[in-house]
Amino acid sequence: MNKIASFFLISSLFLASKVFAQTVWLDELDLTIMQAGWRSPQPRKSVEGNTLGIVGQRFERGIGTHAVSTFLLNLDKKGKRFTAFVGVDDETGNKASIIFSVLGDKKVLWESGVMKKGDTARKVDLDVDNIKLLGLLVGDAGDGIDCDHGDWCDAKLEFSENRPLSEIVQTDFVSREPYVMTPKAPDRLRINGARVFGVRPGNPFLYTIAATGKHPMTFSAQNLPDGLALDALSGRITGVMKQPGEYKVTLIARNEFGQAEREFRILVGDKICVTPPMGWNSWNCWACAVDDQKVRAAADAMVMTGLMNHGWTYINIDDCWEIKPDATEAQLQGEQRDRNGMINTNKKFPDMKALSDYVHSKGLKLGIYSSPGPLTCAGFTASYQHEENDAQQFADWGIDYLKYDWCSYDRIAKDRSLPELKKPYIVMRSALDKLQRDIVYSLCQYGWGKVWEWGAEVGGNCWRTTGDIVDNWQSISTIGFGQAGHEKYAGPGHWNDPDMLVVGLVGWGPQLHPTKLTPDEQYTHISLWSLLSAPLLIGCNLGKLDDFTLNLLTNDEVIEINQDPLGSQAKRLSNEGGKQIWVKEMEDGSKAVGFFYTDPEGKRTPADYFNWEKQENAKIVLKASDLGITGKFAVRDIWRQKDLGVYTREYVADVPYHGVMLVRITQL
Repeated sequence: MNKIASFFLISSLFLASKVFAQTVWLDELDLTIMQAGWRSPQPRKSVEGNTLGIVGQRFERGIGTHAVSTFLLNLDKKGKRFTAFVGVDDETGNKASIIFSVLGDKKVLWESGVMKKGDTARKVDLDVDNIKLLGLLVGDAGDGIDCDHGDWCDAKLEFSENRPLSEIVQTDFVSREPYVMTPKAPDRLRINGARVFGVRPGNPFLYTIAATGKHPMTFSAQNLPDGLALDALSGRITGVMKQPGEYKVTLIARNEFGQAEREFRILVGDKICVTPPMGWNSWNCWACAVDDQKVRAAADAMVMTGLMNHGWTYINIDDCWEIKPDATEAQLQGEQRDRNGMINTNKKFPDMKALSDYVHSKGLKLGIYSSPGPLTCAGFTASYQHEENDAQQFADWGIDYLKYDWCSYDRIAKDRSLPELKKPYIVMRSALDKLQRDIVYSLCQYGWGKVWEWGAEVGGNCWRTTGDIVDNWQSISTIGFGQAGHEKYAGPGHWNDPDMLVVGLVGWGPQLHPTKLTPDEQYTHISLWSLLSAPLLIGCNLGKLDDFTLNLLTNDEVIEINQDPLGSQAKRLSNEGGKQIWVKEMEDGSKAVGFFYTDPEGKRTPADYFNWEKQENAKIVLKASDLGITGKFAVRDIWRQKDLGVYTREYVADVPYHGVMLVRITQL
């Protein structure tokens, strides 16, 4: 070989090595920043943890996710090629309808078109040379995200030079450093929690006065009705009231700094759950890893952290406490029911009555979970054809809250017509009505059939309006801001439920992680749910609350907005250019107002789903006339618990991206 030929051969090999210096599989990257509309993206598995499969074709490499899903990658103009096969995973239902998009520096480089279950995988093969940021989007096709399981199979990037994997995933441009806005509760006393409480005549009464301030403290009450007794040290009110009516009581708390008083109304009649439930649910933390000890630990933590001093009350067990018919694990095996048809617990819950007594001994309440079908969502024994047995068993155990999740009732229902959607919930309501016990009845069927329009009709105290929430912005913003228009169906005794709170350490199983929400997004989450008069059910490990999360959950002025006796759900006043204003009427005539800087609403371009660059704060203007206010009005910052001043004509809020300004406005 002559020198010239050798030179060209060496040069060609050198250029080839530069062009294909590094191959990076997407499933090797840190997926914690990748967003998904349900559950979490999975490396080399579908979103439900199965082998990646599209119309029978199996893939060993790739990522399983769920619409709406975004992943922003920093190629830094060193990328050469992106290839993948995309499609709807075989594990999902026929409702799936999604669109895959690949964007480079805000421009759409490739789109799949609408893909449904049964469509063969479509190949992506793109030149990404000179692209700085590459965005991967799995979007819904305009019909919601139900069943939208999408796969990026055999997905890989070619680089012109080696890059550390940690530099490829583009982390958020917004700050993730927690910042505390609410001042620490002072030593002086304050009585918190609900100002009104509903109970049915003749049923057991349990209410614990929530109060903050320096301990020790003692409690008393004026005009406490016959049949009730107050424990002076714990503030626990128990007993039975037989006469219907409204009773006005003055609650009193004392410590070395003085005393605090508050009016408390007891409504004895046919209505319970007259303020949204507040508490904890095991699913978003432990899922099927839940057991007796974890539930006891949650109750202990509710007391030790002081959460119960702010009105947090329920300790709710979700799925997986029952016998699992096909279980291979010994602790889940056993007879599903006793000879009288009463449901049995698995070995992780050796004595449900003892657990209930333990929770009640702390002044808290215990919730449980079942389904109207033969099996629960996780495949455990459910209530079909045993509704009265189960309702009575729950009452015998001392249960205070029932989450009733549709799941396997699809096997029973003829279709999803309105009569079929209502039927199983009417059956369980009838069973609960025969009990001498108040059990909050929470319907869970994901908003099908516009349940907000008929949930109260079938006896629900609250009803899920959406699918499951997960800890990312796409999920909480879609769910939370999607509640606009539902407000006329909510009120004392019946609440729209946009699902649980995803702050703190979450994980849906034994492996937990800090929420993927930024601090601003967490303030938005709690603010919006409070304005919506939504049930507030914490989903994290209460035993490992950091200072930020505890502060987030213990602002009594925020909680007061959620627990206001009027029971009004906030309305969206305006929505323009990603700036939203929500207004909630309060019993005292004031208005709670949330200013939110979100992503653009309505029809979005694929680029709108990504945070391509750092966003400056937004100025959001509220005109007094839009609230029906004339003259002067006072504004109070609720998170900072600080008066901002007196205004006329308008108020301008300074709001961070994905953040909130929550205020209370009073006409003077």
